[in-house]
Amino acid sequence: MDEENLIRFWGVRGSIPSPSPSTVRYGGNTSCVSINTGTNKILVLDAGTGIRELGKALSGGKEEIFILLSHRHWDHIQGFPFFWPIYESKRKVNILSNKQGKSMIMSLMNQMDGAHFPVEPQKLPSLRQCIKEDISPFLSHYGFKISRVATNHPGGGYGYRVQKNSHSVVYLTDNELDPPDKKATEFDEFVQFCRHTDLLIHDAQYLEEDMPQKHGWGHSLVSQVCELAAEAEVKHLILTHHDPDRTDSEVDAIQENARSWFKSKNLDIQCTAAYEGLAINI
Repeated sequence: MDEENLIRFWGVRGSIPSPSPSTVRYGGNTSCVSINTGTNKILVLDAGTGIRELGKALSGGKEEIFILLSHRHWDHIQGFPFFWPIYESKRKVNILSNKQGKSMIMSLMNQMDGAHFPVEPQKLPSLRQCIKEDISPFLSHYGFKISRVATNHPGGGYGYRVQKNSHSVVYLTDNELDPPDKKATEFDEFVQFCRHTDLLIHDAQYLEEDMPQKHGWGHSLVSQVCELAAEAEVKHLILTHHDPDRTDSEVDAIQENARSWFKSKNLDIQCTAAYEGLAINI
């Protein structure tokens, strides 16, 4: 498989790691996606427990690494202390901020305080650079064209659109398309943000039977995500951030129901439930 423009999934589970015999096919690690530009640079979206396997794959390599978080919740940062490249001498690792500023970066570092994790940041041998400036011009210098949108999630967060030439991927995890409280971004705005993207990776943690108990918890219904993909006329929808209690067979059913819905609407949109190891070229 061509490494250029390769998107690979290392963690697809939401809220908490969920390893068990019933989750082995889709995987139990929390959020982490990598994008390889083919120019010896790797963009890493979120640092959940899936980043550990990514780190093993990058071990001993020369790729420059750029880590960008969607938000600071535990399941999106907890793999960072186990990311092997930060222990490699002179390995270049860029940790990127956004409008949440220093606190976004510190969420990764503060957990390595000697009490919650034995190795403290100042003892890491890698060449770490914490970027607090606007990420868009910084990343454009390295060949990544990125725009962002505020997500509807408790505590705030961002989704990203990564563009290269005529191809794009949108990463929208931990986003409630129809929250009960004030919206950071309206549905129609998300439609415009995702318009005609090659790949839409979207949080699809809940089903109708999970409501109303979990309304306002910051995650979307699968049916709402399908509507977004249809309205935005995306090419390929990836359902991710699977509920930790969702078994492999239940995720299978979610995928098939979503595919059937697109087919019933005569929409030529691919739909895939994300699993660890899934790799897609755009």
